[in-house]
Amino acid sequence: PALGALDRSQAKVLTIDTMNPTVKKVEYAVRGPIVQRAVELERELSQGVKKPFAEVIKANIGDAHAMGQQPITFFRQVLALCSYPELLNDSTFPEDAKSRARRILQSCGGNSLGSYSASQGIESVRQDVARYIERRDGGVPCAPDNIYLTTGASDGIVTMLKLLVCGEGATRTGVMISIPQYPLYSAALAELGAVQVNYYLNEEKCWSLDISELQRSVDEARTHCNPRALCIINPGNPTGQVQSRQCIEDVIRFAAKERLFLMADEVYQDNVYADGCQFHSFKKVLFEMGPEYSSTVELASFHSTSKCYMGECGFRGGYMEIINMDNEVKAQLTKLVSVRLCPPVPGQALMDLVVNPPQPGEPSYDNFIKERTATLSVLAEKAKLTEQVLNTVEGIRCNPVQGAMYSFPRISIPEKAVKEANGQQPDMFYCMRLLEETGICLVPGSGFGQKDGTYHFRMTILPPTDKLKILLDKVKEFHHKFTQKYS
Repeated sequence: PALGALDRSQAKVLTIDTMNPTVKKVEYAVRGPIVQRAVELERELSQGVKKPFAEVIKANIGDAHAMGQQPITFFRQVLALCSYPELLNDSTFPEDAKSRARRILQSCGGNSLGSYSASQGIESVRQDVARYIERRDGGVPCAPDNIYLTTGASDGIVTMLKLLVCGEGATRTGVMISIPQYPLYSAALAELGAVQVNYYLNEEKCWSLDISELQRSVDEARTHCNPRALCIINPGNPTGQVQSRQCIEDVIRFAAKERLFLMADEVYQDNVYADGCQFHSFKKVLFEMGPEYSSTVELASFHSTSKCYMGECGFRGGYMEIINMDNEVKAQLTKLVSVRLCPPVPGQALMDLVVNPPQPGEPSYDNFIKERTATLSVLAEKAKLTEQVLNTVEGIRCNPVQGAMYSFPRISIPEKAVKEANGQQPDMFYCMRLLEETGICLVPGSGFGQKDGTYHFRMTILPPTDKLKILLDKVKEFHHKFTQKYS
């Protein structure tokens, strides 16, 4: 018995068996085992280990600056001035950047970016966000009090899911997410112990969303849980589709009919490349449908500083707007965000610049427009290039990248390779082989979800054009070899 007591006293309090079981269910593919191996390979290369490639090319995550996209000068000038106000006396900074920095600093406690802000976010920033939304949506009113600044869009999405989850067994909250989906959703639902309710996008119709599929999904879910929320990513991640106005209207009608809380993830709203495609915000469409919908449908929409032409992921800036939320719930939401004190203030400052950029006639305007246009047009070219090259490969089929930053091509994997994968997901096996042989890091489709028996990978279109061409050629060559080896 004494020995048993000793064992117990030496055993850790927190073990894999005694830890929170929901955390173990969490998976996040875009930073999963493939990426860990890519980091190991980079280390080995730097130590002089010989590999069949000279460098690792990471196309696994939508991290624009890491892939060489340049920051917008005006944003960085203002952030520099805010971080080190001594620079306000420096004549190299343009006057509009200085006045923007002064305005931001005046809204900070003690005129310092280093102080906490209000939990919902700095008030003047929320006012600017509200004005931006009004301009974007053609005059539909927006109240600053409905704006919550967040630590990237992810933080807002998780916070909203927290509010929605309740019940046990058959009454447990179900949340409808698109398959393929961005793994933040499945990870958050696993951690919260909510029920993931899948609806499938139609790959044959350029990843479009079908109302009959939503209906199938919700009806099936009602047999084992209580579906209460519907998440939409538009433009799509990982699938790059841009929803038509008609589709958004249909989704809103469906949500009203089925009494679902709508969550619109709109972080790629400036990333629209395809002719004939246009971004429509859920809020704008909702209000154009008239009071029958605009005064009843509950909606939370999300935006971020991480994507679009900004690509400022590291600042963790974002906002959410809530529509038609019950007042008592809103008070609870405000309480919940106050526990975390506030989102990072530099991220809030950056969000302010995104929604209130240089205006015509201001000194920084021309350069700002030039930089923004260049960034977005290069992305549009790379979207087209990616689709074109991948579609020349036998056994790879790629839908048009209408928007966002990713292509999600379908790949055929020979039966022999599926067997050799030996319990591993076949597209994980494929991506691991690709990484080991070419140094290219992509994420397997299984990390996002896909129809049974189909295989995909997600790759970002972010690498510089010359690197992207090399990457696409290597993928083409690899796929050909892989297919030959296993056929």
